[in-house]
Formats: sequence, structure tokens, C-alpha cells
Amino acid sequence: MHLGTRRLVAAISCAEPSQAWVTQQARNLAMQLEDDKLELKYVIHDRDRKYCRAFDAVLRAEGAEVIVTPLLAPTANAHAERWVGSLRRECLDWLLIVSEGHLAVVLHEYLAHYNNERPYRSCGLRPPTARGDPAFALTDPVLRKVRLGGLLSDYRYALGQPDTFLNPAGRPSYPPDSC
Repeated sequence: MHLGTRRLVAAISCAEPSQAWVTQQARNLAMQLEDDKLELKYVIHDRDRKYCRAFDAVLRAEGAEVIVTPLLAPTANAHAERWVGSLRRECLDWLLIVSEGHLAVVLHEYLAHYNNERPYRSCGLRPPTARGDPAFALTDPVLRKVRLGGLLSDYRYALGQPDTFLNPAGRPSYPPDSC
């Protein structure tokens, strides 16, 4: 999670992550942050053995300070714990995940919802990837975009917004779920 913007950069799952896999994910994260023009200042992780010296070295090479949480202190990484709780309460507790591929699709959808649609009080009730000032015309119709079969919803005004969800006939269009 990029704390400055509350934006989630990656949510990747693996049944049995190894040190090599985690180190490769650190490399992928560094490349993605560079593409997104986000600065990596600090990385906080727990004392799990999969976070090896090579993992820390990749992140330090990108200019990050690596901070290891104290033993038996889950609140030391409160932002990550809060996100995991949100993911469970808003999504995973309501679904039956049947495979690793299904989990990947669900995580991708939740990540898109979390970054592009879910409002945050710390961001002025706007999603982390929002650009510019919000423009609301209270007379415009409200459209609903659903994800994961209606589990997650995004509501927007139809007119005056770049992403209107209207089909060519001018009627509301609801994109299909991806799973």
C-alpha cells in the first residue's frame, strides 16, 4: 500500500511462497512503482523467513528503508492489517473461493474497486486514483456499476463524468462481472 495516496499497488497470492518468489515480487513491485511514478521510501514487513536478505536488498537498491516489525506486534503494521480486514469483511467473507485462479480474479476485481471506486475520508471521499476536482450535478441520474455479482458497487452520476457507463443508445449499461 502506498500510504501517501492509500493506493494498493499489488495483491498477489501464492499457495506456498518461497524466498525466491517473494524476492521476484519485490523486483516486480519496484518496476511497477517506477512505471506509476510512485516513490518507495519505506517498506514494512514482519519477521517471516520468506523475507530474506535478497528481498531486502532489492528494496534497498530502489532507495527504500526496510523496517522489520517487532515480534508479536500485529499493530506495528496497522495499515496492512486494516487492508486485510477490509478485504475479508467486504469481499472474502461473502464468497466461496474454489481455486487459486478464482482467488486471483477476485483479488484483481477488489483491487480495481479499492483503487478506483471506493471513497476514503482521508482523500476527501474520493478514491485513491481520482484526478481533479469532483464535479457533481445533483440533477443527473445515478448509475450503478457492480463487481463480483453485486457484492461491490460503485455509484456515479451519469452526465459530466468521463466514465458514464452509458451504451451507444444512451441507456445505462452495466458491465458484466469478470467471474
